[in-house]
Amino acid sequence: MTQLLSFGQRMVLTLFVLVTSFVLVGEQANAEINLKFGTYAADKPTETVKKYRPFLMFLESRLSAELGEEVNIDMVIAKEYETSIDQLATGEVDFARFGPASYVHATTQNPGVQIVAMESKNGQKTFKGIIAVHKDSNIESLDDLAGLTFAFGDELSTIGRYLSQAVLIEAGISSDDLHSYEFLGRHDTVGLAVGAGKFAAGALKESTFKKLVASGVPIRALMNFDNVTKPWLSSADMQPHVYAAMQRIMLASENEETVRRVSQNGFLLGADDDYQEIRQAMKRSSDF
Repeated sequence: MTQLLSFGQRMVLTLFVLVTSFVLVGEQANAEINLKFGTYAADKPTETVKKYRPFLMFLESRLSAELGEEVNIDMVIAKEYETSIDQLATGEVDFARFGPASYVHATTQNPGVQIVAMESKNGQKTFKGIIAVHKDSNIESLDDLAGLTFAFGDELSTIGRYLSQAVLIEAGISSDDLHSYEFLGRHDTVGLAVGAGKFAAGALKESTFKKLVASGVPIRALMNFDNVTKPWLSSADMQPHVYAAMQRIMLASENEETVRRVSQNGFLLGADDDYQEIRQAMKRSSDF
């Protein structure tokens, strides 16, 4: 037989329900969205933090206003490309800024990885990679590299490996034609090694090349080649409304001045097809 509750018991139950409801509403009102931004140290880690932190703070503020919830973004800087790629593919980080080849590797591991936006370079989706030699070198063409030493960047770097190797292959230079070569990791490490005479030539991105030259490192450009601008990516696990808000903010034209620390002229809408040439270059580099 069901026991009826007394008036006092019913009052206690009612108060409990009301208090619980207020607590739940309060928790919802104070809900937070915690995101992790991942990238790798293509240059010095301190330079990486200096470059991204202001934009991430801006993104926190705009996302909070857009979503009506407080958004916190932590930065995760991996020492190696492979680690950062794994972190995005497995959802350990929520979004990331990668080079094109790293994007290809990430989508191979997890096809659910999405492009939020691509960086714009003067309104275009390309920028330059450099094959540099010492300032006083008598090397005048890629043909002159036969029998000499070469410094690449990271083994998963778009410019530091795949595109530069594809360029060398097209010029008739393979690994067998070089005296030796090494993967040095960061772009600035490559430029410094060439400037110190440790290698006859090396591959690095144009922005790092210009910074090194401006700082007095004795290197010059032997040739340059096109690369596709970097994509900002979301993990497969990012909630659709967060992804959509982030994309709206990054593509908004009024944000251009704010994003110049990470992109020359804001962002452009990107698609997987934008990186098809990179996939082809990665295949060509396998002949190196």
